[in-house]
Amino acid sequence: MGQTGVRKWLAVLGFVLALVRGDVASGATPEPTPDVGGIHPYRGAILVEMTTGQVLFAKNENLAWPPASMVKIITVLVVMDAVAAGEVSLDDSVVASKWAESMGGTQVWLAEGERFPLRDLLEAVLVGSANDAAVAVAEHVGGSVSGFVERMNAKARSLGMTQTRIQSVHGLPPSQGQAVDLTSPRDLAQAAIALRAYPEVWTWAGTKEAPFRDGSFTLRTTNWLLHWYPGITGLKTGFINLSGFGVVATAERDGLELVAVVMGAAGKRSSLGEASRLLDYGFDGYRFVEPVREGEEVGAQISVAGGAESFFRGRAAEGLRLLLSKEDASELAVEVRVPGQVRAPVTQGQIVGAVVLVRGQEEVARVDVLAPRNIESAGFLGGLW
Repeated sequence: MGQTGVRKWLAVLGFVLALVRGDVASGATPEPTPDVGGIHPYRGAILVEMTTGQVLFAKNENLAWPPASMVKIITVLVVMDAVAAGEVSLDDSVVASKWAESMGGTQVWLAEGERFPLRDLLEAVLVGSANDAAVAVAEHVGGSVSGFVERMNAKARSLGMTQTRIQSVHGLPPSQGQAVDLTSPRDLAQAAIALRAYPEVWTWAGTKEAPFRDGSFTLRTTNWLLHWYPGITGLKTGFINLSGFGVVATAERDGLELVAVVMGAAGKRSSLGEASRLLDYGFDGYRFVEPVREGEEVGAQISVAGGAESFFRGRAAEGLRLLLSKEDASELAVEVRVPGQVRAPVTQGQIVGAVVLVRGQEEVARVDVLAPRNIESAGFLGGLW
């Protein structure tokens, strides 16, 4: 049997083993699980709106827990930072090492000396969760796996990922005497948010299938949510015996960009079901309220006593955009508080009032209302009228 035949046989064997342990979609829908407020069949979870960083739900969100393959989110983030800095290019030809070839678990069966563009290997990391591809890109960017891991930990520290201690670029079980990777739901959400800067990543993260090695191998996503969850955009699943099942799931609807992280679930269907339930909770329960935009004219006309102009309308100093529960949003009232008259002279940018958001007797937020231009005094004769 030739090398290609061996690879195909190993791929089939890997698929069967993954199906047995629940890593490959069988077409079944997720089993029902408790509501967000009930019993939680996982170790920790968090739901965050990605554009604001606002936490909508959290349970043991700072628990340090093995991420398994979800650590590859940080691997890809560090590579993309290097691309943005001009250190490497997505068109770079990456040579697979003997060490990359030796990786176990999910892989694309790299052989020592094989060359692939960096972008193809990153796609293999995100779509197919390829451990050998993760090692190859780490060696290319960091010079060595250990050097790249140092970059991963430095990146985690720079993002305030306080529970993150990275030991590997792939998340495989640690070897004898080696420490396991650790991170937390909150930290993984932060890493996912940092990836928003790189559009290419979201193309890969949202891909269900892609050809590899000139179409002789097909990358298939491990994130089943891409097949059925409305608005899903990514991102990454993970499993080893030490960690249980987990997922970082991102989705966008109606201007909301959400990331749900679930760690330590007992099964893959459970982890994905809980992530979808968290996303539903966010989309069903929250919305953005934008009562005023920066520079918008607001309120009634303000007359100018003794001015060269008779009146003006104020403008909002800045925009207001708040993420609120739909219940809270329905109770909001917008009040524009400006005087009926001011006395000349008026200076451009002068504060003449405020736009105030109130809920009952509580002030939620306010924005200054400014004069849009200078208005001089009319002089002695003008002031008589």
